[in-house]
Amino acid sequence: MLLGKHNSKKDDTPKRPRFKFRSVVSRANAKLPVRFAAVVLASSTLVSALLGIFRDRLLNSYYLDTYPTGIDAYTAAFTIPDFLFFLLTSGALAVSFIPVFNQRLATGNKKSAWELSSSILNLMAILTLIASVVIIIFADPLVRYIVGPGLDESGMILAINMMRVIAINPFLFSISTILSSIQQALGRFVFYALAPALYNVGILIGILWFTNGINLFGWQIFEGGIMGVALGVVFGAILQVVVSLVGLFGLGFDYEFKISWRNQGFRSVLKLLPTRSLDQGIDYINTIVTTNLSSRMGAGALRSYQQAYGLSQMPVSLIGVAISTAFFPQLTEELSEGKEAKYQKTFRTALSTIIWITLPVAIIAFFARGYLVSFIKNGGDPLISSVLAALIISIVANSIFHIAARGFYANQDTKTPFRVSIFSVGLTIVLAISFSLIGCGVDGLGWAQSIGTMVEVIILLRLLQKRSHGKLLDRQFWKNTRRIIFATGITGCVAYSLAKFFPFLASDDSIFMVFPKFIVITTGSLITYLLAGYFLDVEQVKPITERIRKSLFKIPKS
Repeated sequence: MLLGKHNSKKDDTPKRPRFKFRSVVSRANAKLPVRFAAVVLASSTLVSALLGIFRDRLLNSYYLDTYPTGIDAYTAAFTIPDFLFFLLTSGALAVSFIPVFNQRLATGNKKSAWELSSSILNLMAILTLIASVVIIIFADPLVRYIVGPGLDESGMILAINMMRVIAINPFLFSISTILSSIQQALGRFVFYALAPALYNVGILIGILWFTNGINLFGWQIFEGGIMGVALGVVFGAILQVVVSLVGLFGLGFDYEFKISWRNQGFRSVLKLLPTRSLDQGIDYINTIVTTNLSSRMGAGALRSYQQAYGLSQMPVSLIGVAISTAFFPQLTEELSEGKEAKYQKTFRTALSTIIWITLPVAIIAFFARGYLVSFIKNGGDPLISSVLAALIISIVANSIFHIAARGFYANQDTKTPFRVSIFSVGLTIVLAISFSLIGCGVDGLGWAQSIGTMVEVIILLRLLQKRSHGKLLDRQFWKNTRRIIFATGITGCVAYSLAKFFPFLASDDSIFMVFPKFIVITTGSLITYLLAGYFLDVEQVKPITERIRKSLFKIPKS
């Protein structure tokens, strides 16, 4: 009786609602359907891209005109740390790790899956930490002879010091990439999607605050200047690691501080990893070459090419990377279950969706490039606009590349894309050097990139088609693609007309003057594209028009 009274009294006591961190994170980390995952990834990439635009706008406003040597040095300082990250980790790990990890889970062997994860995490942490130390030691010759031979002495010294600060990034990025790959493999994309945005937040903090100096308890521990941006880069990388760790809550990750060399899954990843890593590394060799060549083309040329290339990569990340990343776990799962027909259908859906979205974006970007450049540099920049025009073809080709390559990776074939990359990167480098020698300038680097990537995706798709005995890309796919291309042509005519009617002027030195014109050109072009797609019976337009029809003509319930 006493116990009963005691319990009753306790139950009647009002309780304060408590914030449960694990519960909130677990709900946020719920498994998403593939289409919703693609939307989440594209949305987060858009947010990250907008933050990136703001970041570049601040940097270019502060330094491109007033201190071009400094901004070139900052740009060059990234090249080697990024190269080693791409070589050792980056997307190479994700596409090698996820198929093997999913195989372990599909067979119910969770212990082996977590053992594999811990082993990869520990091995990559060791390798990238060594790489970071090597960069710090050899930063001087790396800048002087490889990435910045055209910089003046002050620019070289600044680039060397910045490279030594940024050298820790391969280590930090490798940890966040592996943790994110685990979440991606399990179909959890929320925290994976947040990481790139937080990286840009860190850089913005560096631009807005660290450049003014850092004071701690009245002591000035850092004087400020453009080196503060480099500190912001490292801070952004740390934020990525933190959000990736938070994303592991509720997934049951059983970490062990050891490398299980006998784990068969770990051995399988190690067999797949070198080829894909070299593929990534070879692709980035082209970046090193273009950095070297552009550093010789005058102050500001290096930054101008990098900015144009960055703009061209934004739609690639928003479309190609986001859609391919969302579909990749499903592709690997269908193949691991022996569902070849479903795999082919999923691949066609992903590829056709990428083409449908990318083509109008590329054609609008071409005619509205002056406006796009003005977003990252107040008043625009003719050189960046000219290079961006040369890179337009690469927007479509690079977007298609991500799903084409994953068509091979889902089959655990990393050798074929690697061999194709050797050829295409070699072609790109030869073209870049040739165009530079005949005086094409920075534009020539852009044309070399577009031609090289287009050749690469054509070869990859032909090989995939041959592997499937002509079943992968069927007649319906090509019929729909032709309709998309025709609709894009109509859209291009409208985009050209609108750009002529609302031209970008030298007096448009405010984003409030530029943005309304850009919106009019973009909106008018996209409406034309949807209407053209509707009348041409493009597959991707049908669900959109059906949803609009239901929304407009929905009969209210009595």
